[in-house]
Amino acid sequence: MRKITALLLLTIATGFGLHAQTDAKAKAILAEVSKKYRSYGIIKTDFSFTLENPQAKIKETQQGTLIAKSDANKYKVTMTDQELYSDGKSQWTYLKENKEVQITDVDNNADGVNPAKIFTVYEKGYKYLFIGEKKVGVKTLQTIDLSPIDIKKSIFKIRLTIDKAARQITNVVIFDKSGNKYTYAIKTFTPNVKIAESVFVFDAKKYPGVEVVDLR
Repeated sequence: MRKITALLLLTIATGFGLHAQTDAKAKAILAEVSKKYRSYGIIKTDFSFTLENPQAKIKETQQGTLIAKSDANKYKVTMTDQELYSDGKSQWTYLKENKEVQITDVDNNADGVNPAKIFTVYEKGYKYLFIGEKKVGVKTLQTIDLSPIDIKKSIFKIRLTIDKAARQITNVVIFDKSGNKYTYAIKTFTPNVKIAESVFVFDAKKYPGVEVVDLR
């Protein structure tokens, strides 16, 4: 019985992995989402970010705004406790309470998912699985699960919710191995906004008394 159960579980796990990697429907949907997103110049979106860990009895929510250049790794993220900037080469992390900004080189291979990556997170290093679609009000929402190709990553699943008609991600839920669940809920989405390139660079002159820590 144990051998049969073990074999069954192995078959299910292997089948899921192969299906997730070659799920043509999920791949086609995400290709359309990428095409639509990258057709914009600069986008602006308001979102809510929730961190949950039931075991630790943690649930925290804060609001944020993202301005991003869709064809480059340039962005500005404003949240309750911090601001993130990237000009494609350097990243600035401004910690408001500490009045400190840390400067690092942009790491495109970083394991974490920050708000600037939520519209493109699926493009590299993940397998796809189409879960299904459902009608919510006048919208049809599609669900796709991502699993990392590298099983050593701290993230073990990302669930995307996509507005079928708009071809746009509306919700991202990230599950990690420590029991944390991170949810990004997109509240507004404005494409092709007019923003100066200087927005993507932290200007210390506008923050009197800020301590600059250069870690590059």
